Amino acid sequence: MSIVNLVFGGIVGAVLWPFRGLSPWFGLTVVSLLTALLMLEVYKHTSNQAAIRRAKDLIKAHLLEMRLYKDNMRVTLAAQGAILKANLAYMAANLKPLAVMIVPLVLILAQLSLWYDRAPLRPGEEALVKAGLEAAADPVSLGLELETPPGLEITAPAVRIPDLHQVVWRVKALAPGTGRIVLRTGDRTVEKSVVVGGGPMAKVSALASRGSLWKQVLYPGEAPLPAGTSVRSVEILYPAKSLTAFGVSVHWLVAYLILSIVFGFAFKGVFKVEI
Repeated sequence: MSIVNLVFGGIVGAVLWPFRGLSPWFGLTVVSLLTALLMLEVYKHTSNQAAIRRAKDLIKAHLLEMRLYKDNMRVTLAAQGAILKANLAYMAANLKPLAVMIVPLVLILAQLSLWYDRAPLRPGEEALVKAGLEAAADPVSLGLELETPPGLEITAPAVRIPDLHQVVWRVKALAPGTGRIVLRTGDRTVEKSVVVGGGPMAKVSALASRGSLWKQVLYPGEAPLPAGTSVRSVEILYPAKSLTAFGVSVHWLVAYLILSIVFGFAFKGVFKVEI
């Protein structure tokens, strides 16, 4: 999974790199366009275009039938049943392409979240660092310590929460830069990246963990934490990032999906794809 994340991370990073100094909308628009073109090509080669076209034609025909014979209850009910059947056929024809497209789409979304989901800490801003422990580990007796890089300082003693198997610190950003925080227990250490300052397109990894494959897919910003320690995850609660359009705050995922759909329908004729 690390290799897959490395490949997709390199691709997404290369696409976004020219737009790092610009508004986040520029990079997101380009990624949405490329995603739409990729999905159209995949859809074209994995879907039964004839079955989709036939189902859509049947739906249109029976809708027209309902309009023409709206005073005939028997014909109207039969047309409604036929529309339902055609809709089911249309959905069945879309199952295969959707199953194929969902894999690269999830990987792309996970990579985009590193660029658009969280904002880096600003100098003077505080945040929490949470260490998630194994169920058998006791936060009180574990003796877990946090070491911060230059530009970051601990502003409050660790809070140990046995019920949640967590240890939490409050830290404060002092100066812009990147570094790594270190969690130490005995002679074993666990590290995680931290980002302070940067432009609107700064890449931020909020969570480093180990465990399931699903977590590696959803949080691809860092390599899995090493085994052999009681620490299962390390999370920095960065502030959320949002896009602004015409004075309205928009979540990046909503913007990405809308842009991708718009581009998909705009170029489906070019690719000769029936959706």
